[in-house]
Amino acid sequence: MSIGRFIAGIAALIRARSDGRYLLLKRAASKDFGAGGWECPTGRVDQGEGFEQAAHREVREEIGIEMQIDGLLGTTHFYRGPVIPENELVGVIFLCSIPEPLELQLSEEHSEYRWLSAAEALQMLSPDNPNQEWIRRVIERAELMRRFWPEEVSGYYQEAGFDL
Repeated sequence: MSIGRFIAGIAALIRARSDGRYLLLKRAASKDFGAGGWECPTGRVDQGEGFEQAAHREVREEIGIEMQIDGLLGTTHFYRGPVIPENELVGVIFLCSIPEPLELQLSEEHSEYRWLSAAEALQMLSPDNPNQEWIRRVIERAELMRRFWPEEVSGYYQEAGFDL
């Protein structure tokens, strides 16, 4: 096996601290991958940029707001299309928050947004749709982590960040 060449990416699941609702974005019909599907803000890591920097930049570009990173939900590995090296992506998924749900200015990447409780989101996202399975798993993990993740740990990461 040789050393690979990958696309690095991020996902930022955003939760409103005031009411616990999550932000879901509908991908524009014009998108080359996952068109019309629901997701959280996602994007590629630019050359010379860290995962946290990329998350903040992508959220600003896609929905025009600032958020804080509360935790690391997991990592991901998939292909954005045919299984060839140029489509291979490895990524980091962050749990993020803002004080309360906001009116958003969407970029051309998305056509719609919704603030939903975890139950509402899981009901809306079809478990039979492979393109929506990942965001279902992300929300389920976020809910589990919120129950068991001490506030002190979130506070530490909000101050110190995740980069080592």
